[in-house]
Amino acid sequence: MAIRIRHADETVLEAHEINVTPFIDVMLVLLVIFMVTAPLTTVNVPVDLPSSTQQTAPRPDEPVFLTVKADHNLALGENDVPAAQLTEALAAATKGNRDERIFLRADKTVDYGTLMDVMDHLRSAGYLKVALVTLQGQTTQGQTTGTTP
Repeated sequence: MAIRIRHADETVLEAHEINVTPFIDVMLVLLVIFMVTAPLTTVNVPVDLPSSTQQTAPRPDEPVFLTVKADHNLALGENDVPAAQLTEALAAATKGNRDERIFLRADKTVDYGTLMDVMDHLRSAGYLKVALVTLQGQTTQGQTTGTTP
C-alpha cells in the first residue's frame, strides 16, 4: 500500500508502511477465544462405554470370545476359565496362533482396572490383537436402534 504525501514544494514522496494494528487485534481476539475454550475441552462427562452405533467389522468364521463377567470371573467361549489357566486355554482355542484376534467382552459393571488387568494378561501371553465388543445399535437411553449384537 502506497501513501502519497504532498509537501509544499509539490514533490511526490511515497511512504511504504504496513499497518499492523488489524493483525494485532485479530491475534488478541484469537488469544481470548483460546483462553476461554481451552478449559472446556477437559470437562469430565459421564459416558456409557458398552454401547455403539457404528458399523461392525466383519467377524472371522470362528471368533475367540473372552468374557469378563460381572463377578470378575472369566469365560472363554462358553466355558469358565480360571485366570491362572487363561494362557493355556487361549493357546488351545487359537491353536497356538498368537496373531489371532481375541474379542474381549466385559459386563457393564466391571471396573476399568479389572478390564485392564485382563488386557495386560493377554498382552503378556502374546495376544496383541484385542477387539473390545459392544452392543450394536444402542442409544444412550437404552433404547435400541438396531438389532445386531
